[in-house]
Amino acid sequence: MTATLAAPATPAAARIPAAGRPLPAWPVAGVLLLYPLWWALGLGVLIFPLVAVPMTALLLRAHLAGRPVRLPPGFALWAIFLATVVIGVAVLGAEPAGTIDEHASSRILGAGYRVIQYTALTVLLVYAGNLTETELSRRRLVRLLAWLFGVTVAGGLLGVFAGHFEFTSPVEMLLPSHVRNKGFVQSLVHPSAAQIMDVVRDAHPRPAAPWGYTNTWGNNFCLLMVWFAAWAFGHATRRRTRVFAIAVLAVSVLPVVYSLNRGLWIGLGVAAVYVAVRLALAGRAWAIGGLGVAAVALVAAVALTPLGGVVGARLDDGHSNGVRSYLMERAVTGMVESPVVGFGSTRTTMGGRNSITVGESAACERCGNFTVGGNGQFWQLLFAHGLVGTAGYLGFFAYGLWRFRRDRSPIGIAGGCAILGSFAAMLWYNALVTPLAFMFLGYALLWRNEREREE
Repeated sequence: MTATLAAPATPAAARIPAAGRPLPAWPVAGVLLLYPLWWALGLGVLIFPLVAVPMTALLLRAHLAGRPVRLPPGFALWAIFLATVVIGVAVLGAEPAGTIDEHASSRILGAGYRVIQYTALTVLLVYAGNLTETELSRRRLVRLLAWLFGVTVAGGLLGVFAGHFEFTSPVEMLLPSHVRNKGFVQSLVHPSAAQIMDVVRDAHPRPAAPWGYTNTWGNNFCLLMVWFAAWAFGHATRRRTRVFAIAVLAVSVLPVVYSLNRGLWIGLGVAAVYVAVRLALAGRAWAIGGLGVAAVALVAAVALTPLGGVVGARLDDGHSNGVRSYLMERAVTGMVESPVVGFGSTRTTMGGRNSITVGESAACERCGNFTVGGNGQFWQLLFAHGLVGTAGYLGFFAYGLWRFRRDRSPIGIAGGCAILGSFAAMLWYNALVTPLAFMFLGYALLWRNEREREE
């Protein structure tokens, strides 16, 4: 990503809004730039459906004023997925084998939450993709995503050095006690630096701020790091900016290792190989050698510091593997029971992987009653939305990856890396909400890059 992203040399008409009202940048820029504030207020991911309301109104107003509102390439596939999400609400009362029998009304909150968030993020995709260079330049949007990578690193360091830091947010204070004490609500409105988990022997803080969950932190780290690299090494021209970026990346190794997040480690490897290959194919063969040097330096740093012991302990402790395998099997079995549109939402297993009589308790919170579809976006797609929904979701991003494959700009390489990385991450990470938001913004950047070239 060393090529400089030059200012777009396109006709003036390409940078001036079409006939009709212009679209302001603040709905997108405000969410990204002020996300630490939304997190501290207890809004967090709730900011996306809130800001989707004015974005929808602004798009509608612009359309009525004569400005065409375009849909992203491959949108028909995404529309198929959205349709299965909505249709799935009708089958919330279905009970797949091996799950706890509950009334459909008890599942409406989770299913409704997904419908709202998927719809809100779709609005974000359309809105960001319809902005012009004058309204919100691609360069500025890349810079905003790079800023959020810095926020992610800062949150990771907070989780490492002050893992027990947490506080009651203003939104949390406004909620009735019987509502705010629910685990799902807590994950939305209660800011905390880390999740305290006994992954390796004793309880250990795993970075989560400002994304709520340590797995979401790891997923967003991978997605945002490529935009940070695009900004620093493909966009910025100042040497001190690149030195600063290298320092941030070096410091980020600490929370990456202490997160004990194997999925993150794999994701970073996938991203590094993809970028090196893309650069090599673009005529920068040194990228392969650079990848090797970086890998040797990283291995040496881990081996010669206390971080090596942390990595070794995590690799030796695979107690979550059995649970993941069990939930994968349950997701596939459920898909076979309802192959077209799935079951509309997740389900709770009856007992654990060894016995249906095992369940959660105060003494053992992770002994059973696991969430089918909670261990990765791919497994949730299969179980909750069936083969049709899975095909629509995967097809949309696969189409984008193929369509924009010839884009060798920093945005093209970073966007392709984000999409490809998401395919690997969906085997162990769930994408809703912020990871999907960042995937959509990357898709919008690729789409706008293509449109600028055509115009």
